[in-house]
Amino acid sequence: MKFFEHFGQYLLMLRALFVRPEQMRMYWRETLRQMDDIGVGSFLIIAVVSLFIGAVTAVQTAYQIFGNSLVPGYYLGWIVRDTTILELAPTFSCLILAGKAGSNMSSELGNMRISEQIDALEIMGISTEAYLVGPRILASVIVIPMLVAIASFLSIIGGYAATIASGYVTSGEFIQGLLTSFRGYNVQLMLIKAVVFAFLIASVSSYQGFYVKGGSIELGQASTRAVVYSCILILFSDYIIAVIALS
Repeated sequence: MKFFEHFGQYLLMLRALFVRPEQMRMYWRETLRQMDDIGVGSFLIIAVVSLFIGAVTAVQTAYQIFGNSLVPGYYLGWIVRDTTILELAPTFSCLILAGKAGSNMSSELGNMRISEQIDALEIMGISTEAYLVGPRILASVIVIPMLVAIASFLSIIGGYAATIASGYVTSGEFIQGLLTSFRGYNVQLMLIKAVVFAFLIASVSSYQGFYVKGGSIELGQASTRAVVYSCILILFSDYIIAVIALS
């Protein structure tokens, strides 16, 4: 029963987002602020993690496949490319963002709830769900796919640098693998995953913070739940999207 109670309240929160803004400029300014916090604030960690994930993936893949001399060298670029685009870039990046951006959203909204700032906005007649939650979801859906696209590019760069430095394949072989049997559909699928994951991160984290009750202990617990639930939903939706799109 507790699950259905929270799920119903979550749906009501999403429904409350679709109201006419009192001042569009105010909503747009808040959206830009959230885009800066989520995108610019998370770029460095996404870039560093992506480079090393690509490098580790390439080295471990080379170790596995080059024990067999019959495997062409360009297969390494092919495998790194598809693995990065289809899975590593969207999933790993969004799991990191769930921990960084998601916990930040939950803490920020939870602090506003505990300090009664949200109550003050409601007294002034402002739709708090639309003003506080809406820009966070919109900013996430816009910025996170961009970060995922950058992450996929940097992962491939990291894999290229690692394989060339290790001497597993030549530069030409790796690039040949990147160009072999490339499908634009894989990039579309990566962006679809990124949009779905971004919505889940922003909406679940905002819900946990927006409806928190109690004090600082409950606020910390809400932030933890936001990260845990977001990660679980990301992995679950990743499986569902893969089954639907690749079957």
